[in-house]
Amino acid sequence: MVSEILAAVVERGFWVRRGFPGLRKLFLFAGDMAIVAAASYAAMFIVTACSGAKIDQALYQGMLPVMLSVVGILLIFNGLVSLTRKKYIEAFIDLAIVMIKMFVIMMAISFFLRDFAYSRSILIVATLIQFVALALWNRFWWQIEHNTMILRRVLIMGGADDCHSLVSSLYIHDYLKDYVKYICPDYESGQWKEYMADVDLVILSSDMKLSHKAAMLHYCQMNEKQVFIIPEFYEMYCSNVDLDKIDDIPVFRPRYLKPTTEQIIMKRCLDIAVALIATIGLAPLFLLVAIAIKIDSPGPIFFRQLRVGEREQEFVIYKFRTMFIDAEKQTGPVLATVNDPRITRVGRFIRATRIDELPQLFNVIIGNMSIVGPRPERLFFVEKLKKELPEYIHRSNVKPGITGMAQVYGKYSTTPYSKLVYDLIYIQHCNVVTDLALMLKTFRVLFFKSHAGVVDEEALSEYPSCGGETRDTA
Repeated sequence: MVSEILAAVVERGFWVRRGFPGLRKLFLFAGDMAIVAAASYAAMFIVTACSGAKIDQALYQGMLPVMLSVVGILLIFNGLVSLTRKKYIEAFIDLAIVMIKMFVIMMAISFFLRDFAYSRSILIVATLIQFVALALWNRFWWQIEHNTMILRRVLIMGGADDCHSLVSSLYIHDYLKDYVKYICPDYESGQWKEYMADVDLVILSSDMKLSHKAAMLHYCQMNEKQVFIIPEFYEMYCSNVDLDKIDDIPVFRPRYLKPTTEQIIMKRCLDIAVALIATIGLAPLFLLVAIAIKIDSPGPIFFRQLRVGEREQEFVIYKFRTMFIDAEKQTGPVLATVNDPRITRVGRFIRATRIDELPQLFNVIIGNMSIVGPRPERLFFVEKLKKELPEYIHRSNVKPGITGMAQVYGKYSTTPYSKLVYDLIYIQHCNVVTDLALMLKTFRVLFFKSHAGVVDEEALSEYPSCGGETRDTA
């Protein structure tokens, strides 16, 4: 009942949703903070009442701002200040990860502050209450956002490949409430002008001419139509530029796709600290995995292979062995596939949980890898991709990483072009803050399998081939 009332209020307050989207984020975030504070007090009173022990409430009240700051930062880094156009299960898992991180951080703070020992009982109870209450609050707010979400009618402009890929993605992810109304492959025909009054969102593919993109952007700005652009490398280079001038002529100065010396030094310090702490903390897991691999199949525990690193120099990468020995003896270099028969039983599990990647911490300590960076590839595939995508060579301007932007935001089935765009964007923004954010977001990847995104072609036939109009699904 309450949900229906709020939904009606938000639906009538269209100006709030369209003109003031920040208010919704602020309201959600304020609710999160209030729940964290209330749950902390509730846990304190519950533990006190059950155990009969006396605690110094002033100390816990003094630590509450620290807990609120930690939770707030984690919510922002994990993208939980907005639930618009998200699956609730993804938000739920992100929330669970936030609470686990908060628990670990608060325990660490308690350990280092010798004059304050945070009661484990209170912290455990507080974390459980906070998680349940935040999950219910987020579910409640997500339902409101979902019920009042504006259904966007989409016009796609560009070549057949991009059109098919976009239609497939929007068809699969129907929770986005975007549906393709029109597809127009030819800008010069002017046919798109007939569709503009009937669409809310225009998506421009990467293969459109720059002059046509500029004209479309101007038209959409004048007519208040939202625009998404699939970046071509030119747009990507210009996404991070400095304003300069020649006499009185303003010019853009694109930055080199290389980190500065200061960024390299700070990044290396972060790598060493994280790798050493993780290696020591995960030592028991390393031992258990090693025993399981030896019991499951004959062969070495570790898998060693040459990969291409910084400045295209080859190095030996270390991983837990997940395949039978001589797996590529008959096939040669090939990428792993779904249900690959070369993968062992233990290997299938540690691949799914990404545990097989952990020995790369040794590579980080040695210095030929980083915690965050482009994935290291084999020379065979690097040479092949450089012929297809000349910009691929820029990936070697930084050390390869265990995780990275392409791994966090992409999937196993993401195209090499899209992965390269993610990698080059990361290189443009390569710094300690970016690395920390990607490290925090890496945890959620463990909970989502990277499906190939295969779509039923019969279902897709309901949408047009390039140049036609879709059936109206509104």
